[in-house]
Amino acid sequence: MTALNGTRRPPTAKRDRVRRHILDVIEKAGPGTSLASERELAVTLGVSRPTVRAAIEELARTGLLVRRHGRGTFTRPHKVTQQLSTTVDGLGVPPAKGDWTSRVVAFTIAPAGWSRASRLSVEPDDEVLRVTRVRLVDGEPIAIERLELPAVLVPGLAPQDMETGNFYQLLRERYGINVTEAVQTLEPSVTNPEQADLLDVTPYFPIMCVERTTQDDTGRTIEYVQSAYRGDRYRITTKLHFDHTSG
Repeated sequence: MTALNGTRRPPTAKRDRVRRHILDVIEKAGPGTSLASERELAVTLGVSRPTVRAAIEELARTGLLVRRHGRGTFTRPHKVTQQLSTTVDGLGVPPAKGDWTSRVVAFTIAPAGWSRASRLSVEPDDEVLRVTRVRLVDGEPIAIERLELPAVLVPGLAPQDMETGNFYQLLRERYGINVTEAVQTLEPSVTNPEQADLLDVTPYFPIMCVERTTQDDTGRTIEYVQSAYRGDRYRITTKLHFDHTSG
């Protein structure tokens, strides 16, 4: 559309108006608040439903809104905060808040092969347990976790053992394995279609990828984990200590 002075109006002017309105709603509303329907927003703002839908989809891609099939659109829920604190005794990992449960997607035992044998410090013919599970907080999917561990360490472990409770506590109490330290890396990424489906988000949704290799109190590698956490639901805080060598 061309204005009287000959200048062209931005084609996204109406969508920007909808976007600003929704951002104002997000700022004033609490986490997990239901948004008005597309039809109601279109009538209120005097725009078409496709314009409203485009603005909502844009904000959903950034994680500010969450679309739930058959239920509507909601402001993003509160973030689960995981605190990592470095101390003179090592790395303390307090439990994250919320009611954590899991849904096991895959549970298989197979020979390690060369790459897994190297990661877990076992022989290629040794059996490795591979578990894929979706982690849920208060019933909502927040992460995908893919674990690998030497099968000989956890005889009799069943899928239901991985659905509730604290896995490291289970290792201590049932198998006498005391987890003491881990090397962990974090990297931002986006979901592929499989991850998006498991996390109930759209493809290319922001995630935090976490890779961890864990050892017990004897120095034995007992676990290799790759996790993908929803960027709109998970936050990590770290307490740092500095000395005269810090940059």
